[in-house]
Amino acid sequence: MINLVTGSALCFLQLLLLAVMCLGPSTIQAQTYPTQSIKLISPIPSGGAPDLIARIIAAKLSELTQQAVVVENRVGSNGMIAADYVAKSTADAHTLLVGMDSIFTINPYLYTKSSLDVNRELVPVATLGSNQFVLSANANLPVKSFTEFIEWAKHANPPLAYASAGNGSQHHLIMELLKSRAGVDLMHVPYKGGSPATTATVGGEVAVMFAGTSNSNLIKAGKLKGLASTGMKRSRVFSELPTINETYPDFEASIWIGLFAPINTPVSTVNKLRDHVNKALSTPEVIESLFKSGGIEAFISSQDEFKALILRDQKKYSKIIQSLKIKVD
Repeated sequence: MINLVTGSALCFLQLLLLAVMCLGPSTIQAQTYPTQSIKLISPIPSGGAPDLIARIIAAKLSELTQQAVVVENRVGSNGMIAADYVAKSTADAHTLLVGMDSIFTINPYLYTKSSLDVNRELVPVATLGSNQFVLSANANLPVKSFTEFIEWAKHANPPLAYASAGNGSQHHLIMELLKSRAGVDLMHVPYKGGSPATTATVGGEVAVMFAGTSNSNLIKAGKLKGLASTGMKRSRVFSELPTINETYPDFEASIWIGLFAPINTPVSTVNKLRDHVNKALSTPEVIESLFKSGGIEAFISSQDEFKALILRDQKKYSKIIQSLKIKVD
C-alpha cells in the first residue's frame, strides 16, 4: 500500500511537471505579470494629454495589478526620446510608452534619418483615449459658422493666415487636408508649440487654427470662436458645433493616445496587460476623470483594431507630408 501511494504521488508530480513545461515561459510570465512596479513613460511634460492619461490610468492599474505604477516624463524630439527609451527597455511590459498618434503616424515620414523605427521596435498594446480638434477662429473674424468661414476664406485677398504647432504637426497637416477638400488658400504660420499658436490666434496675429478641446475655456469665454470639430461624430464638449464631415464627407482627424511595449514582449503578457487596461478604461471613475481632463474620451479597442487605426492614419498623413515635401532632420 505504501509503495502504491508513493508511486501515485510520483506519477502526479511527473504529470504536474509536464503540464508546467507545456505552458512555456511566456505563458508562465503572463500568469505572474506584473512581477514588479510598472513604469509609464510620457513623451511630453506634465499637463499634456499623454501625461494626463498616464496618471489617470496609472492609479487604476496599480489598484488592479497590486503593483506600483509610476509615470516618468522623457521629453524631446516630438516623442522620439521617450519612444527610444521604451524600445531599448527589457521586453517584459514593465516599461511602457504612453504615446500620441503622431509618434507612429507622422514622425516616421518626417524624421527620415532617425535610427529608431517605432513601427518595428514597439508593439501596440491598447488604445487609451481619443479627442478631436476644433477649428478655432479669432473672435473678431466676421463669420458665424464653418460654411461662412469657408466662403470668407475663398474670397480673402491676401489669403487668411493660420497657426500651427510647427511644421509637420497635426495642426499643420489637418489644415492642409481641409484646404485641399474645401479648395481654399490659407497661409501657414508655424509656431513652436500649441500654446504660442493659440496665443497668436487669440491676439489676431493669425485668423484661425486647429486646437484641441483643451482650449474649450477660451472658446466658451469668447476669446476664440469655435467653428467645427474634426471627429466622425460631434464632440461631447462642443455638441453645438458641426463636424467638418457634415460638409465634407469622410473628413476625420481624431487625436488618439495608446500604450506601447518593446517589440519582443511575449504575446500572452501583452494580452494580459491589455485586459487590465481595458478593465481600467471601463470604470466610471476613469471615464469621468479622462473627460474632465480636456474632453478626452476613454477609447477601448482590440489589438487588430488598434493596428488598423495606425495604418489608416499613416496612409493619411504620409500622403500629405509627401505632397508638401516636409522633412525634419
